[in-house]
Amino acid sequence: MFSKSKINEPGPKQAEATPAPAAAPAAAPAASDYTSSMPKAKPAASLLSSDLHITGNVKTTGDIQVEGTVEGDIRAHLLTVGETATIKGEITADDVVINGRIVGRVRGLKVRLTSTARVEGDIIHKTIAIESGAHFEGSVQRQDDPLNPGGRKSAPAAAAPAAAPAPAPSAAVQAATAARKTES
Repeated sequence: MFSKSKINEPGPKQAEATPAPAAAPAAAPAASDYTSSMPKAKPAASLLSSDLHITGNVKTTGDIQVEGTVEGDIRAHLLTVGETATIKGEITADDVVINGRIVGRVRGLKVRLTSTARVEGDIIHKTIAIESGAHFEGSVQRQDDPLNPGGRKSAPAAAAPAAAPAPAPSAAVQAATAARKTES
C-alpha cells in the first residue's frame, strides 16, 4: 500500500540510482560534496575568564563571553559581558547583553542592559532593553544601521524628508550667466 521513499534510503543505494555527472573533477572526493551541502555547526562562544586581562582589540565573527577585563575595542556577533567583567573601549556587535561594566561606546542591533549592568558611555542601537536597576550614564541614539559608524539616523514617522541640495550649474550655464552680467 505504501512504498518507501528514495529520500530515506541510505547513501550508497541513492548514489547508484543517480548517475554521476560526467564533468565532475577527479581531484574532489565524494565526501566533500556531502559536507559542503551540510550546514556548518555553530562554534561555541569564546570565553574570556575572570582572571584574564587583555590590552588590545578583539575581533571575531563568532560569539564572545567576557568575564575578565578588556582594555580595547571588541567586535563580535554576540557579546555577553559577565557580571565580573570590565570593558574599557568601544563595543560593536549584532547582539549585546551587558551584565557587567562598560566604559565606552556601545554599538549594536540589539542591546540589553540587565539589572547588574554599569555603562558609562553612549549607546547606539536599533533596539534596546534596559532592566530596572541598571546604571547608565550617557546618551541613547537609535539608528537603522548602528554597526556602521556613519549609519543613518532613523527619522520620526511624521517628519518630512529633508530637501535635496540643488545641483551645481553646468559650465555652459555659468558662462551664459557671466556673459549676461558683462552685457548689462
